[in-house]
Amino acid sequence: MMRELPIGVFDSGIGGLTVVRQLRKALPSEDIVYLGDTARVPYGTKSPSTVVRFACEDTQFLLQQNVKAVVVACNTCSAWALPMLEKKFSVPVFGVILPGVRAALERTRNRRIGIIGTSATIRSKAYSNGILARCDTAKVFARPCPLLVPLVEEGWIRHRVTNTVLQEYLQPLVRHRIDTLILGCTHYPLIKGAIRQVAGPGVVLIDSAESCALYVRERLEQMKLVALNRRRAGTIQPFVTDETDRFAEIAAKFLGTATEPPWRVDLTAMTYMSAHK
Repeated sequence: MMRELPIGVFDSGIGGLTVVRQLRKALPSEDIVYLGDTARVPYGTKSPSTVVRFACEDTQFLLQQNVKAVVVACNTCSAWALPMLEKKFSVPVFGVILPGVRAALERTRNRRIGIIGTSATIRSKAYSNGILARCDTAKVFARPCPLLVPLVEEGWIRHRVTNTVLQEYLQPLVRHRIDTLILGCTHYPLIKGAIRQVAGPGVVLIDSAESCALYVRERLEQMKLVALNRRRAGTIQPFVTDETDRFAEIAAKFLGTATEPPWRVDLTAMTYMSAHK
């Protein structure tokens, strides 16, 4: 019975849709319940204790939807809250950092690895520590990029302002001769084209959403939690804490597939209402 339950995914906003999209590619028959905490985005500027509290509330809500596993599609939560979530909740919980670390170490040639992320993710040193624990000769160059999440949330994917901001953030990393760059926030794959243009063709981009989805598939297969003999495509049921109409518009654009109508949820009251109420 557990095999047939949906996978829960949460993020602070729309960025986690990049993980949902990659999960659909890796596990096309799985049903997904998505929670975007759009009322409290971004998490990357919050204190660690607040991030942990929000992550626990997000996970608790997904468990109320009867999910078989939870994917933390948020680098900030993965950095600060994953140990608490694994301890507190009984279902498997997967973050995005370990898969990103593994992918970066597989792809780098000169072991000079750059990391961009929210201020909280970079401050946690979760990526840096993960890389150095597995390769002590690696050189890691991390840079917080607090303006990128708001730009993505605003939909400024190809805007000249976004390109200017990326130039400011990425040029110091390029000067360090990195050959691999971890996109340490699930919003960033939405501007991957702009990042690639600034970073240059010699830098491999590690998409944390893609590496996370492949890791989740690997682990669910090991735990025998993959849905069997399902001939239909999986469904996506989104919940958001604010702006259901805007979420529906963005989801259609970035997922490239239909979702169920989004519902609005009040995480503090643990009650939810349809988008039409």
